[in-house]
Amino acid sequence: MTRTRYFRTSGARRRRLLRHAAIGTVLLLVVGLGWRWSRDHNLPGPDAIAGSRGAAPDRGHSRHSNQIDAAWPNEGQAAIAVDGLGKLGSSGGDQPVPIASLAKVMTAYLVLRDDPLEPGDEGFGIEIGPGDAEDVQRRIELNQSVVAVEVGEVLSERDALEALLLPSANNVAALLAIHEAGTIEAFVAEMNEAAAELGMTNTRYTDPSGFEDTTVSTASDQLKLGRAAMVDPTFAEIVALPSAWLPVVGEVANFNELVGHDGFVGIKTGSDQAAGGCLLFAREIDVDSRPRLMFGAVLGQREGDLLPSAFQSAEALAASVSALSEIQG
Repeated sequence: MTRTRYFRTSGARRRRLLRHAAIGTVLLLVVGLGWRWSRDHNLPGPDAIAGSRGAAPDRGHSRHSNQIDAAWPNEGQAAIAVDGLGKLGSSGGDQPVPIASLAKVMTAYLVLRDDPLEPGDEGFGIEIGPGDAEDVQRRIELNQSVVAVEVGEVLSERDALEALLLPSANNVAALLAIHEAGTIEAFVAEMNEAAAELGMTNTRYTDPSGFEDTTVSTASDQLKLGRAAMVDPTFAEIVALPSAWLPVVGEVANFNELVGHDGFVGIKTGSDQAAGGCLLFAREIDVDSRPRLMFGAVLGQREGDLLPSAFQSAEALAASVSALSEIQG
């Protein structure tokens, strides 16, 4: 079987070795100074975040109760936060549950952390081999979401991220994982390391796509990841696209039907029988005449078709929070 060829892999691995050494130094600082956040997280501090597209830290709210009177879903879990205000509330508890393709947010987060993309840059390339084409057919038989690839095609980093985040391609999640870490198992270990760094204490990844129902998390944890990922302008740009053009398959639509409507600018859908309908979302709102991002997560929505149920719950929750006087100022 011809092996897939990867480009710029050595640079990514070199940065990874340097990052691991830096993490050891940071851990010593954590013990001495009690820092919870560091530059290694790629997150700005609370003061910088208040007026940015990034995320402010939670401000002491309980993660197990509804702190605000919002339109919480009747089932599953949900959580909501606003830039500069932190987490405003949650519902449904914090029992880890399957999250389906929301796992791809962490996959993209790690790719962009190790191989940042500047505006207009295509990034590294992955040459598709015969085994990759065979993998697509195997995944189709398992009813997984995929995008078609051809032997000899070179998929750029940007193309791969668009395929991962918009039509939610499981085969591309595997390609990216192997490119970044050498094996899927090694990449999954990095996913769990990053989750721990972000304080996602109720999250465990077992695959890079979320197809396995052993990949579990909570709405509150997914908020932390979504807010961290949206700090990266390339990630934010991609998840806000209603569609994209990819080699071989042409134009593909974003599975997130809310994008482009009522201020919704991302982030990622997920759905299967184990997870129900899931949506990690970002919506632009005004707070005291200042633009902010609202972040929300709804998991385990099953009232009707899975994704439409998640969209409906997310829209209702976001609208109710936007209408609150304490948010409007």
